Amino acid sequence: MPPTNTIPAVLMAVCTALVWSVAASGPAHAELLKARLAQNLAPISGLTIVAKAKGMFEKHGLDISVTNFTSGKQCLDTVIGGGADIATTAEAPVTAAAMANQPIAFVAGMEYSDLKTITAAKAAIKTKADLRGKKIGFTAGTGSEVYTATLLKAAGLTPADVTLVNLRPQEMLPAMAAGSIDAFDTWEPHISNAKKALGESAVVLDTKGIYSETFNIVVTRPYLTANGALVDKFLGALVEAEAWLKSNPDEAIATIADAVGMKRDELKAIWPDYVYHVRIDDQLLGILKLHAGWRLATGNHPPGAVMPDFSKVLVLDPLRAIDPARVTVSSN
Repeated sequence: MPPTNTIPAVLMAVCTALVWSVAASGPAHAELLKARLAQNLAPISGLTIVAKAKGMFEKHGLDISVTNFTSGKQCLDTVIGGGADIATTAEAPVTAAAMANQPIAFVAGMEYSDLKTITAAKAAIKTKADLRGKKIGFTAGTGSEVYTATLLKAAGLTPADVTLVNLRPQEMLPAMAAGSIDAFDTWEPHISNAKKALGESAVVLDTKGIYSETFNIVVTRPYLTANGALVDKFLGALVEAEAWLKSNPDEAIATIADAVGMKRDELKAIWPDYVYHVRIDDQLLGILKLHAGWRLATGNHPPGAVMPDFSKVLVLDPLRAIDPARVTVSSN
């Protein structure tokens, strides 16, 4: 039996250990900055998916809650409406918001990839020119719309030469299976999903290089002003996610495929299509200007809209503070 005078010492040691444990864990958890992410649940959001799944947001001092959507337009609309703080979104919603004078802040691009066209085999669409007279599904207000316009122009066609059907991405496969459309224009994995479901009844048209859609991080100006440190941490987590993804491609494929509900081998087959890179560069600015030019040329903009001043849309300092080499845009 230990001497009685050692018991208080043992109790004191235990109590001290508990106090230090609480002190070490409690404040650190309390200091996590909270934000709401509106995320398009698709491989194009691979970096945010990885950062969430692998605890990188927490490592950078963030508590990020995620709400998933099927398009970047829904994500940005949710942020502008106050339902979320940070959006993953493509260039189409960005140019729409900029032309509507919405106070948005584009803080980084994180991915780009080619949009694609899949056709019903019975429609006998062998080349772009064969789209004449066909019914084509697209998603208004997204990169799918400008891709469709660019594709038609490349084929020597106009919108009057085809029948355009506005559909959400998840509605396109059922519409083609039912014979309501002859082709549809969208992003992966909807193309691969359709090919798998329809087999030899569907053919992917060769449109490589027609249009690359960017996927980006956008907040509102007031949010950025009030939460600059949080946005810095968010971008830092994405940079870490990019490095991890490139160093661990098999695990990254597994993580993203599981998150978006794809089979891992199906995502692996199209993995090279996705270029994950956190940056603001001339390619990104060029795509924004191309898209805005398309809006002006087609009248797809608010009354009186002009080419946006992208120096008031792109915010370079947060990413530049993390890694200056990632900001290479020559001018806005």
